[in-house]
This record gives sequence, structure tokens and C-alpha cells, in this order.
Amino acid sequence: MYLATTDAVAKASEQEQSEARRGRVAGPVLALGAVSLVTDISSEMVTAVLPLYFVLQLGLSPLQFGFLDGLYNGVTALVRLAGGYAADRGGRHKLVAGGGYALSALSRLGLLLAGGATAGIGAALAADRVGKGVRTAPRDALISLSSPPDTLGRAFGVHRAMDTTGALLGPLAAFALLWATADAYDAVFVVSFCFGLLGVLMLVAFVPGHSSAAASGPSRPTAERRAPAAPRPRVLGLLRVPAFRRVLLAAALLGAATIGDAFLYLLLQRRLDFAISWFPLLPLGAAAVYLLLAVPAGRLADRVGRRLPFLTGHIALLGGYVLLLAPTDGWPLLIGVLLLLGVFYAATDGVLMALVAPVVARERRASGMAVLQTGQALARLVAAAGFGAVWTLWGVETALTCAVVALTVAVAGAAALLPQSDTSSGGPS
Repeated sequence: MYLATTDAVAKASEQEQSEARRGRVAGPVLALGAVSLVTDISSEMVTAVLPLYFVLQLGLSPLQFGFLDGLYNGVTALVRLAGGYAADRGGRHKLVAGGGYALSALSRLGLLLAGGATAGIGAALAADRVGKGVRTAPRDALISLSSPPDTLGRAFGVHRAMDTTGALLGPLAAFALLWATADAYDAVFVVSFCFGLLGVLMLVAFVPGHSSAAASGPSRPTAERRAPAAPRPRVLGLLRVPAFRRVLLAAALLGAATIGDAFLYLLLQRRLDFAISWFPLLPLGAAAVYLLLAVPAGRLADRVGRRLPFLTGHIALLGGYVLLLAPTDGWPLLIGVLLLLGVFYAATDGVLMALVAPVVARERRASGMAVLQTGQALARLVAAAGFGAVWTLWGVETALTCAVVALTVAVAGAAALLPQSDTSSGGPS
């Protein structure tokens, strides 16, 4: 009986390794991608209408919107750390991620109950961001722990492509609902909640609860798997790992020179002066490019190293800023900015996670990703507030010029900071 079981386990291990060699993506990655797809439909339905609602309906100034946009993306800073630490403690990645998905789904009901109260809307949006902050690092850790190190770029590329499919469908759904219901935002919130709840149910049903153990290889001896774990370092102890520290500093430097997407969409609407009813569709262009390029960018990162695509993506974003400064107008401006923005995300989002995963020990994987994501989120908070302040005080052209200069300097600094080659071993455990 023991020999039969051992043979079956060995054959399963050989089959998994064969699939990895053939380039197949692990089942847990596909399941997480499906969860993210459905959840992103839910979140992007709401996100797509926020700039329109805050700036064009409530009449907020660029400075006020800059702080709101930065807060919307930066409020997750501390909860990312808490989520990563809780997930690593006992290997509860699925449980912590599920709690984050559930909180984001419930926040849609908060938007519905808030009516037109600004405080209620703010609280609901904060709950959504807390949920996203809690779930992101454990989810990305599950992806990395379920994939061989040499296919991390492909795995994150496939996940981000599925995630972006949801980002593509969400604004379409919001646009269709607002058109069909004569701008009834309640309908958007109700449908968004239903999709969010579906994502939670899919996570519970289809995502394995112990990917960390599975990724270790089923053929490991039982005694080794049951051996007590080595003492875990504190979260801040990750900063003593040189390779991790360099990636963190590079990501934070680039984040501090990256203005929010909502600003780019507002600038496009301002330059092209199209009807505001089309505003929720602007993210679709960038999302479509991201969807098409996420997997190829991940495959390329696995072959040539993750540093080069990551830096190239930021150079593409820099090109988008330059286009907005140039006298370009009409369709060339619209297509050019959305194309470059999509290239930026395809070459940086999943690639950054694949870049950092090998330099963090397995038992600290979620914490390491949380620290990295927190540093990037705080840097982008500063960038959003700073861009909004310069726009308000000195005008949009001055703000864009500052953004171009800052991102140019940041790309040069990141090129000097990032390791020249990917590292396959993690930090100290």
C-alpha cells in the first residue's frame, strides 16, 4: 500500500514537472485568475465612474482629486503589511485573501446604502481599498508558490491577463448600465456587489488552501514536511536582504514619479473635449493593450530577465507623458496615450512580482510582496498629491513637465539599483 501510494505521488510529481516544462500554467494560478477576473468586473464598474463623479459632478479641484486619488490607492499601505504577515503566519494565504475579497464585495453594499452622502461613499471606498490591500499580497504569494521559479513571469502574465479581462469588462458593464438606467448609480452598485460575491464563492470552491505545501513538491518525505518550521524573521527584517532592498527602492522611486491613470484620462478628456458620457470607456483602451501583451511580456521576462521589461514599461509611460505635452491632437493622441499606458502595465505589473519573488524566502513570500506593494503605493500617493498640487498652482503644462523630468530621473535611478540578473534563491529564512 505504501509503495503504491509512493508511486502515485511520484508520477503526479513527474506529471507536474512535465507540464511546467511544456509551459503550462498551474491550476491554482488559473483559478486565481478566474477569481480576479470576476472581482475586477465588480471593482472596475465602480472605479470607472469615480473620476467623472468626483470632478465633473461634485466639482472637486485637481488638488482635491489628487489627494482623493492618492488616498484611494494609498490607504492600503498598512493593511498590505498586516495581510502579508497574517498570510505567512501558518500559511493561511487563501483564508486571508478570501477575507479581503469578501470585504471588497461588501463595500459595494456600502456604496448603495450611502446614497449621496460623501462621508458614506468615502467609508465604502476605504473598505474596498482595505479589502484589496489585504488580499493582494497573499494572492500573489499563492501564484508564486504554485509556480516553478523559471516560469514566474508567464504565471503572473496569465493571471494579469485574466485580471485585465475583468478590468476590460467592468467599465463596459458600467457604461451599459448607466445608459440603460438613465444614470442610475444604484444599479451599478448592485450588479457590482453580485460579481464581487461570485468571486468570493469561486475562491472558496476552486482555489486550493495549501499551495505553499503543494509547491514544495508532493514527493518530499512526510517527516520533512512535518518538521517544525524555522523561526521566521520580522517583516522589517526583509530590508536586510540586499537584493530585496534594491528592488524595493527602485519600485518606490519609480512609483514616486508615476501619476495616477485617472489624471491621464482627465487630461485626455480636457484635450479632446469629448462627451463626458464616454469617459468610463477610456480605461478600456489601456486594458485591451494590457490584455494582449501581459502573457508575451511575462514570457519575455522569463527569457531575458525581468529587469529589462520592467524598465522598458516605465519608458513607455514616459512616452505617454510626452505625448500629452506635445501638440498632438485627435485620434493619434488618444490611441498613443492608451497604447503606451497598456504597454506600461503589461511590462511592469506582474513582472515586478516575478522579479521580487526569487529574492524572498518562501515562508516570507506574502510579507515581502506586501512590503514592496506598500512602498510602491505610498510613493504613488505622494506622486498623485504632488501632481495635483502643481496642476492647481502652476497649470497642467508645468505639472506634466515636472512629471516627465521626475520619471526620467527615476528610470535612470532604478536602472542603477536593480540587480543585473534575476536571483533564484530567496533571502534568509
